[in-house]
Amino acid sequence: MMGEIVYFRNPGPGNSFSRNSISRRAARQSLIPLAGDRFRLHQRGTHGEMRLFVSEGAPGSLPVLAAAGRAQGRVELLISTVGPEECVVPFLTRPKVPVLQLDSGNYLFSASAICRYFFLLSGWEQDDLTNQWLEWEATELQPALSAALYYLVVQGKKGEDVLGPVRRALTHIDHSLSRRSCPFLAGETESLADIVLWGALYPLLQDPAYLPEELGTLHSWFQTLSSQEPCQRAVETVLKQQGVLALRPYLQKQPQPSFLEGRAVSNEPEEEELATLSEEEIAMAVAAWEKGLGSLPPLRPQQNPVLPVAGERNVLITSALPYVNNVPHLGNIIGCVLSADVFARYSRLRQWNTLYLCGTDEYGTATETKAMEEGLTPQEICDKYHAVHADIYRWFNISFDIFGRTTTPQQTKITQDIFQRLFTRGFVLQDTVEQLRCEHCARFLADRFVEGVCPFCGYEEARGDQCDKCGKLINAIELKKPQCKVCRSCPVVKSSRHLFLDLPKLEKRLEEWLEKTLPGSDWTPNARFIIRSWLRDGLKPRCITRDLKWGTPVPLEGFEDKVFYVWFDATIGYLSITANYTDQWERWWKNPEQVSLYQFMAKDNVPFHGLVFPCSALGTEDNYTLVSHLIATEYLNYEDGKFSKSRGVGVFGDMAQNTGIPADIWRFYLLYIRPEGQDTAFSWTDMLLKNNSELLNNLGNFINRAGMFVSKFFGCFVPEMVLTSDDRRLLAHVTLELQHYHQLLEKARIRDALRSILTISRHGNQYIQVNEPWKRIKGSEADRQRAGTVTGLAVNIAALLSVMLQPYMPTVSATIQAQLQLSPPACSILPTNFLCTLPAGHQIGTVSPLFQKLENDQIESLRQRFGGGQAKVSPKPAVVETVTTAGPQQVQVLMDEVTKQGNIVRELKAQKADKNQVAAEVAKLLDLKKQLALAEGKPFETPKGKKKR
Repeated sequence: MMGEIVYFRNPGPGNSFSRNSISRRAARQSLIPLAGDRFRLHQRGTHGEMRLFVSEGAPGSLPVLAAAGRAQGRVELLISTVGPEECVVPFLTRPKVPVLQLDSGNYLFSASAICRYFFLLSGWEQDDLTNQWLEWEATELQPALSAALYYLVVQGKKGEDVLGPVRRALTHIDHSLSRRSCPFLAGETESLADIVLWGALYPLLQDPAYLPEELGTLHSWFQTLSSQEPCQRAVETVLKQQGVLALRPYLQKQPQPSFLEGRAVSNEPEEEELATLSEEEIAMAVAAWEKGLGSLPPLRPQQNPVLPVAGERNVLITSALPYVNNVPHLGNIIGCVLSADVFARYSRLRQWNTLYLCGTDEYGTATETKAMEEGLTPQEICDKYHAVHADIYRWFNISFDIFGRTTTPQQTKITQDIFQRLFTRGFVLQDTVEQLRCEHCARFLADRFVEGVCPFCGYEEARGDQCDKCGKLINAIELKKPQCKVCRSCPVVKSSRHLFLDLPKLEKRLEEWLEKTLPGSDWTPNARFIIRSWLRDGLKPRCITRDLKWGTPVPLEGFEDKVFYVWFDATIGYLSITANYTDQWERWWKNPEQVSLYQFMAKDNVPFHGLVFPCSALGTEDNYTLVSHLIATEYLNYEDGKFSKSRGVGVFGDMAQNTGIPADIWRFYLLYIRPEGQDTAFSWTDMLLKNNSELLNNLGNFINRAGMFVSKFFGCFVPEMVLTSDDRRLLAHVTLELQHYHQLLEKARIRDALRSILTISRHGNQYIQVNEPWKRIKGSEADRQRAGTVTGLAVNIAALLSVMLQPYMPTVSATIQAQLQLSPPACSILPTNFLCTLPAGHQIGTVSPLFQKLENDQIESLRQRFGGGQAKVSPKPAVVETVTTAGPQQVQVLMDEVTKQGNIVRELKAQKADKNQVAAEVAKLLDLKKQLALAEGKPFETPKGKKKR
């Protein structure tokens, strides 16, 4: 295996290139090679060992250490940590790290060159796309990134001062990943480009404030790489848990970077992107547009019950069964049922054969505990809270095909059958375990009947199965200072006989199944990481019985007084709920060849869905349908803390209905902030902002204007459309964005796909603003014809948006479709191309506004109402309007919005736009500045007008 690298004096970004790039030409331009420009990559033992010199706080060491993992086992590599002042390379005039000293005595001292060496050594083959990325990293990313890090670390700047230089580069990476629909920069597998760019970006992007939330594809890519062990080890070595501050000593010794400040930093798609469309793309978009409704497939007949159909795409969707004993809060809703609902609605729009099910998880300790608290029987608790859950999900417009429950005869029958098959095949162990017993209550205590101090982090309210603070699984007898939750006495340790699922015996089957499933699946990065970490540590037998009364009975002699542990039993609930929906349930659940199973959950449920239940199903040898796509969210927090029913902190499902804010607004905002790659936080300030900017001023404004122009100028009839070259380009651009939406939702990238809707709407608004149909309608015949074309095209975009919105905001979607009087096929099928669904002559109905503005005092009242103890603030001097100081995330969001709106105002003024239009945008800017000032706790003074001379 041969590798070719040229070494030059004056080290810096991009000073080492592959033979495929410009290195040979550069060498001819008097740059003197310091070592032979051809060398062999030596295998272990061929020559002496190589030495890699890295330094704490030197950013270039990050990708090099991550890449070194690639060569593990192939070379003898000694890694030495040196000070940033140490001269490792004898012929360089300035200290330089990282440095790789080859076994031949030659040196590599460019991070990219060292990374390339390790990748080539591991068997990776070079490709042109990777080389293009590396040159872009050297010439475009590094100058911008150097400036951003210098501003942040050395000069102490924050916010847009830091993000501004790199925003364009980050957007470029995000768009490239999105357009190619590949998880990595150069394709389906990780390449040298991914490690080099990750290492360059990590010091900045580790802080979520500098990873704009709209760049969801970049976020997923970054999280995937950051979760890998070699990358994590590199971070620990270089940053030493100090974060970006670890770079300060190194950066302070570097010359101040020069950066071209004049570059645009907007994160919106740039106009010139339209120019990159090929003539073929434009022609295809126009051809699809002209086919119109005739190109839609026939509506598939409704089934009852919905059953798989051979030869069709059969999609089975579940959301994690919520515990029946509590009221779900917003985090529960977005993590499971709402995310799954978006995908289910999208699946139906694609005409896929779709079944979406959920239900309440009703057995277990939590139910017995709640029953004791409320003085009811466990069954009465289940009946009460099942109805509460059903009402909440009905209000949120969750489109279950069935919302069932686990306390049914079918649950008992299927669970016991799975157990018997596992038992007869030798996958169940018996063992005596030490368990806590409350002598006062005269019974063994199940996990959730015990509380105490966590042995890992010291949290004082840890449960007997898991600590809510550090997240670690706990054996109840490990708790310090344990207490019985019922009587608060101190339990004693006694022996009890239990059954265990022999996971080590099933581990090989699980790994073989994962090897076949994961490569072509859409498991989220956190789900993959969680399962890998469990397997890395080795599976251990897991107890599947509990000393309880309330649960599925164990059908085995000697265990009649026990029930199945809820987490063995609960995932089987999906099967029993389906069995209560149709007696042909096995056509869904024992049909892996024809059914794709999508399961939605929060990350804490991943081990049970991705490991425990698959092991159980594989052990039955009964051909069960296993999860194809495991979609896990991170956690949603509330403002600066956590949801707490007892402390009155946060919005719970039954409370949202009483806020006066429609369900679709809640759906929109929760999906907009969906915690896909990291924990996110619900923020009242941000909710107001997103409602007023994205929904009211962007989406609602465009759809309402498009419809109003048809009503006002053309008597409610869609006018004739004579497309110009600009119109055709717009068709192609909307088509590409629609196809991007499809690509994202097919992979359950729900939050990112929502951005495509808003992007199309922004393009629609801009299209109307540029063409000014309200002026042209008063002009010549040609002008009136142009006004008609613009209006007709705009209202067709509105029709498309109404269908794209259906998974996210079903009520708003139906309202738009009623106003535009869309035909049933146009409402029920989402095509892959932008079609003319409202042809000339189509009559629309009455158009009215879709959204209402949220006011500061309204939102502040709700913040106080749901703030619990957090709502108490020290008295402030009387001000006309006050808002509780927001957290840094909310402030940053407002700062970004002020910047965007300021750019809009400046552009309009530069174009000498209509004064009324400018005044309206200035008013929005002042309103945003006011919100920002209030969020920062500062007084806001309206700027005084300029004096006329």
